[in-house]
Amino acid sequence: MSVKKINKKNSKFKKGEVCRLPQASSELNKKTEPTHMHEITWRIFRIMSEFVEGFQFLSESTNEVTIFGSARFKPEEKWYKEAEKLGALLGKGGYTVITGGGPGIMEGANKGATKVGAPSIGLNIQLPFEQRMNEYATRGRGFHYFFTRKVMLAASAQAYVYFPGGFGTLDEFFEIITLIQTEKMKPIPVICVGEDFWGSLFEWTSKTQIKKYATISKKDMKLFTVVDTAKEAYKIIQKSEERTFF
Repeated sequence: MSVKKINKKNSKFKKGEVCRLPQASSELNKKTEPTHMHEITWRIFRIMSEFVEGFQFLSESTNEVTIFGSARFKPEEKWYKEAEKLGALLGKGGYTVITGGGPGIMEGANKGATKVGAPSIGLNIQLPFEQRMNEYATRGRGFHYFFTRKVMLAASAQAYVYFPGGFGTLDEFFEIITLIQTEKMKPIPVICVGEDFWGSLFEWTSKTQIKKYATISKKDMKLFTVVDTAKEAYKIIQKSEERTFF
């Protein structure tokens, strides 16, 4: 049921009695009347608690590297194996591996770190499909809101690694790049693994955003590095420095 239909059905509510803030489709299907302001107030407290608990959880870790990528890769596939290799390299090097805690690339990276006895963290979220906490995250935290989880994934890592992925991976990549570009975050290694996957995207960026429309600067292409293996990514990460929350 759409917001418009709900509002029409409940025309008895006077102006100012209901809150017109947008809702998730799952909430709309369950509700028979518009959201009231007291419901939004309690939702804000839940958001605050996720931030407080999330930052407290991460404060116990050091030398974090956050790894992103698709939940759809299987253990026998190339990029899952490469993520596992990177997790192991980071673990042996004394780093804490942080992922979204789900399957695919996230599982591979957590698996690599766990196998060498290193800290392996999963920051999970419940989705309608695909997402579950993988068995290799030795410490984990669950989130209800996507945006609070994204902040935690970006909060204190000294390097960010992006394997091939879907809309979520691209969203997380461009958010970090934007923070660095606008100087809201200091320049740190942002590494894209998989030249075949990322190449065409950045070719479009160069031709369309830089040359044709000039919506970004040529220097912005230096905010990230594209590599093809876990070893190449690790060499870059080794030059990074630990940082605190942005």
